[in-house]
Amino acid sequence: MSRVWIVIATVLAALSSAQAQHAPASSYSDLQHRPVKALSEEQIADLRAGRGMGLALSAELNGYPGPVHVLELGEKLGLTLDQRTRMQELLAAMKAETVPLGERLIEQETALNRQFATKSVTPASLQTATAEIGATQGALRRAHLHYHLSTLEVLTPEQVSRYNELRGYGISGSHGHGRTGHH
Repeated sequence: MSRVWIVIATVLAALSSAQAQHAPASSYSDLQHRPVKALSEEQIADLRAGRGMGLALSAELNGYPGPVHVLELGEKLGLTLDQRTRMQELLAAMKAETVPLGERLIEQETALNRQFATKSVTPASLQTATAEIGATQGALRRAHLHYHLSTLEVLTPEQVSRYNELRGYGISGSHGHGRTGHH
């Protein structure tokens, strides 16, 4: 009887070893060589350029256009010279606010990454680092949302409706907002 158990144990061990050799790698395995583990190269580039990275989707998808896409669609929206100038001013102000926040976030993520890489992280340093990162992420999101809100005040309700159509959101995203419909 003990010989049977030895054979069964040997077969189970061989099967387990074969499964381990063919187990899929972690979905994170390709990320271990990133300089900042929590941020992709694309995310870093977006943060440095002041791009929205989806941070303003709650505005964008609810009828509050952003200055970047309004300028891209300026001809089709029939922007006046004053509106185009105001959009350029909003875009410049947005970048002036969001680029430094993006740089700060990259620095904070790099510092947190360094703590883990050097095994110097402590519960207190983790608390501090993640609170700072959270505050920066919140400030960055607020900034992007703020410029969507500001953009809405420059456009007419018709332009907002057209913007939503051009962006593929349909008419339902406008909700009648615009310079004359929302103060």
